[in-house]
Amino acid sequence: MIGSVAISLLGLMALSIPVGIVLFILGIGVGEIFSAFPLLRGLGQVVWSSSASSTLIAIPCFVLLGEILVRGGVAARTYGALDKWLSWLPGGLVHANIATATMFSATSGSSVATAATVATVAMPQAERLNYDPRLFSGAIAAGGTLGILIPPSINLIVYGFLTETSIPQLFSAGLVPGVLMALGFVVVTAIICAIRPSLGGPSRSFSWAERGKSLLELIPIAILFTVVIGSIYAGWATPTESAAIGVVIATLIAMTLGTGLTTKMVTEALTGTVRITAMIMLVITGAYFLNFAMTSAGLGRALTDLLSNTGLSPFGTLLLVIALYLVLGFFIETLSLMVATVPIIVPVIAGLGYDKVWFGVLMIVLIEMALITPPVGLNLFVVQSARKSGSLNQVIMGVIPYVCVMLVMIALLVAVPQLALWLPSLL
Repeated sequence: MIGSVAISLLGLMALSIPVGIVLFILGIGVGEIFSAFPLLRGLGQVVWSSSASSTLIAIPCFVLLGEILVRGGVAARTYGALDKWLSWLPGGLVHANIATATMFSATSGSSVATAATVATVAMPQAERLNYDPRLFSGAIAAGGTLGILIPPSINLIVYGFLTETSIPQLFSAGLVPGVLMALGFVVVTAIICAIRPSLGGPSRSFSWAERGKSLLELIPIAILFTVVIGSIYAGWATPTESAAIGVVIATLIAMTLGTGLTTKMVTEALTGTVRITAMIMLVITGAYFLNFAMTSAGLGRALTDLLSNTGLSPFGTLLLVIALYLVLGFFIETLSLMVATVPIIVPVIAGLGYDKVWFGVLMIVLIEMALITPPVGLNLFVVQSARKSGSLNQVIMGVIPYVCVMLVMIALLVAVPQLALWLPSLL
């Protein structure tokens, strides 16, 4: 039965049916075929209960925050400032891609939005300065994945909602691994460009006066991150409240330092927010109904028993789960993968004695890889769409070094859980 559901999921997705619709179709099919009860009658209640939580209000707020910063011109100014400070490193402008992605990961909460933001700003510069298209575009796609690890993260909010785990603790747990992975991206880029200088573009230098002046462009983003995340860590605001505060601050930044709040800009920001939020909520409610149907039909319990009775040690079971996520990440979109598997996998992992906060961070790194691995890596297509020439294969080749960095981070998290648990232990 479990195999039939998995094959059906992949088959329907192969037909280009939206993931949220696929989850509802599978839920209805499971209820009709494997359950003796009319589960379809509970559809309305499941959809309402899965979408009525106040915690989920943080999602459109963080999306709107990022939309305002992007469409208000703040992203371009931040990119230019970071370029002046990082141009001396081997790789030059490539490091600005990673640093800008890191900063906007700390405000937007979305990997796809982060990758789209950096790609839109950076690609004209890459073509003008004749950078290697593979490494340059690969750095943007990989840097964008940090959007679901460095807080505030929409995916961590969803994980906390699904597993009843503290979202502030998840945010703090993702901070250290996120920063370490960003540094890993920088180090790998520097090593590659030191070995092959031709990949790093032309050498450029800026005066200290220019660099000092550019710091003014970075202060607003730093203040925004400090207020949004600091208010959560200090216990002054919930993630939902801090997201609302962030929208207000982002609006003020766009009004005073950006292009201003024009009717066109506000309309585009609101439209983008509604579109992204609707997609996320459709996936969440569809996954909830599928989980409801699988649980009612006994499929969830069968999968739990299958994982629990493999005869493997707890560590062996963990490695099996990691391998499962690595394989599924090639075929299933990240949010869909998370919401479809978390209600089943996390109870097994927690029952083996592993910390749910730690596993949440580990799982986010695993599904980050799904964003930059074909055939359904969303960040690959986002970056390719921003390019005016070249093939998708160039972007795929460019992310290979950064995939290796992610694999190293997964190994580090397994070997040293305190990388994720140290900061939450201080709160």
